[in-house]
Amino acid sequence: MKRRRNIDIFSLSFLDCVCCGFGAIILLLVLSKTAEPIIFEEYTEDLENVVSKLQEELFEIRGETHILNRELVSKKQQVDNEVEKIALLKGDLSSILGKFSASKDSATVQNKIEQQLAIAKQDLSEEMLRLQERARIPRSELDNTVGGIPVDSEYIIFIIDTSGSMFNHGWGSVVQKLSEVLDIYPKVKGIQIMNDMGEYMFTQYAGKWIPDTPARRKAIIKRLTKWQAFSNSSPVEGITAAINTFYSKNKKISLYVFGDEFTGPSIQSVLREVSRLNPKNKKGNRRVRIHAVGFPIQFSRPASEQATGVRFATLMRALCEQNGGTFVGLNSHSR
Repeated sequence: MKRRRNIDIFSLSFLDCVCCGFGAIILLLVLSKTAEPIIFEEYTEDLENVVSKLQEELFEIRGETHILNRELVSKKQQVDNEVEKIALLKGDLSSILGKFSASKDSATVQNKIEQQLAIAKQDLSEEMLRLQERARIPRSELDNTVGGIPVDSEYIIFIIDTSGSMFNHGWGSVVQKLSEVLDIYPKVKGIQIMNDMGEYMFTQYAGKWIPDTPARRKAIIKRLTKWQAFSNSSPVEGITAAINTFYSKNKKISLYVFGDEFTGPSIQSVLREVSRLNPKNKKGNRRVRIHAVGFPIQFSRPASEQATGVRFATLMRALCEQNGGTFVGLNSHSR
C-alpha cells in the first residue's frame, strides 16, 4: 500500500499567485484615476465664462440692430417728406411757368384763338346755323362763343369713343380736334378725360379734376395718341357717369362728346335720363353744357351699314340742343 503525499496549500507558488492578483487590482485602481476632478471643474467654469461673454455680445448686437432699425425708419420718413416737398415744388414751378408763359405770350394766345375761331366757323354745318337762328341766342351769350360754341365754362370734360372703328380710322382727327378744343379754353379750373364707357384716362384722377397746366395739357395729348380702352360704341354710359360724378350747382361745366355711332336701343330714353340728371336752374339754364363732334367714319361704309352713324348724329343734335350746346358734324375724319 502506497503512502499518500502531503499537499502544502500555502506553498510558495500559491503565495506568488495571490501577490500577482493583488498587484493587478492595485494597478487597475491606479490606471482608472486618469485625471483629478478639479480639472473637469476648471473646464466647466471656462465654458460658462465663454457662453456668458457670447450672450453679452449677442445682447449688445441686438441692441445696436434695434437702434439702427429705428434710425433707418426715421431716415426713410425724412426721404419721403423731402420727395413730397419736391413734388409740391414742381407743381408750384409748373403753375408759375404756365402763368409766366400765358402772360408772355398773350398775343400768341390771342392769335391762336382767332385761328380756332375761323376753323370752328368753317366746321359749322347748315343745320347748326339753322338751329342757332331758331334759338335766337342773346347777344350777351354770343360774346362768350367761338364759332357759335359757348366757351364760358370753367370746367371741361371729354367723352371719347375708344371703339375699334374710331381708333383705327379716325384717331388722328380725334387728337387734333381735342387739341383745338383745348386751345379755345386758354385757362380753366379743371379738365377730365373719360371714354364712352365712363373709364378715366388717368386713373389717379378718377372722380377728381385734373389741374389745368401746360404740362398737364401736353400729357393729355401724349396719352391720347395711344389710349385704347373697351367701348360698346355708345356714349350714353360716359355722359351719365360724367354728370353723376361732376355735376355741381356752383360750377359751369362743358361736356364734349367725340364719337361716330350710337348702338343703344332708344334715343328718347337717353334724352329723358340726361334731362333728369342735368335739370334746369331757375333761369332755365342747365349747369352742364353738352357739345358733340361727329366723325363720319360710318358714312364711308355701304348705305346699309350707316344706321348707327345716323343715330349718333340724331341723338347728339337733340342732346346738344336740349343742354345748351353745339353739335359739329365733320365732313372728313382725316386730319
